[in-house]
Amino acid sequence: MTTKFRQGFWRLADPKISLASAASMLLGAAAASAAGPLSAGWLTLTVLGIVAVEVAKNASGEVFDWDSGTDLRIRTEDRSPFSGGKRVLVDALLTRRQTWGIAVGGYLLAAVAGLAIVRWREGGVLWIGVAGLALAFFYHAPPLRLSYRGLGELTVAVCYGPLICAGTYLVQRGAIPTRIVLLALPLGLLIAAFLWINEFPDYSADALSGKRTLVVRLGRPAAAWTFAGLGMAAALVLALLPAAGLPPAVWLGGLAALRYAPAARTLVASPEDTARLVPAQAMTLQAFLLYSLGASVGMLLGG
Repeated sequence: MTTKFRQGFWRLADPKISLASAASMLLGAAAASAAGPLSAGWLTLTVLGIVAVEVAKNASGEVFDWDSGTDLRIRTEDRSPFSGGKRVLVDALLTRRQTWGIAVGGYLLAAVAGLAIVRWREGGVLWIGVAGLALAFFYHAPPLRLSYRGLGELTVAVCYGPLICAGTYLVQRGAIPTRIVLLALPLGLLIAAFLWINEFPDYSADALSGKRTLVVRLGRPAAAWTFAGLGMAAALVLALLPAAGLPPAVWLGGLAALRYAPAARTLVASPEDTARLVPAQAMTLQAFLLYSLGASVGMLLGG
């Protein structure tokens, strides 16, 4: 295994991006733990399957973004640690064949893990697994190309909110109460907001490549205010969660506002300045992690 291959694979397994699925799994596992003991083995297999999908999605997405020319059009001044793709093809760390190999291997590993859970633990996971694999692949791939049609943000909100969180809970408890889906909604909105702010540095490249993200469709000034609205929507759902039967301690998830609010102020003030946005990108990542951690602790305290 060459140094370039190791570097390329590491980029595709980017821990910064995988934190989104980790946050959702943590919330689902904490909610399940509040309702009874966890099975460590099945939780480990769940984590393995979801991480494999993450790596596979990143790999297949690299190929499709390369083909569209998106990654090639990103200017040096618009690159940031959180956006611009993984650039494994642009930087010649991996060949196209190697990248596809990682994608296929990741999807197969995820499918095997999911089918094992379906066969020996919980059959209801099947539809969640199929939906997750399809949304991961067609996020970039034709004919759906969800991220190119302004549907990527919604896809991310659904997958990293209710889908992963509820799926993790289902493997442990064998059912998905409505309150667990509602618990995951603020997290999904905050992770979608992380994608949203990451689309600002990519605005010009996306527009030139026909990648019609919602930031491209709205324009950066309007999209900046919409970003602030996403945070307020997440806060409103969080405020209402105890009315759905969740313990008031889930309001600990409100710690997310400590990082989201300054991120929103920065974005609204400088929507076209990538250098100024990098700290706001980091704060948005911290915000969804704080929601996951705070709400998870709240579930355990309230359980």
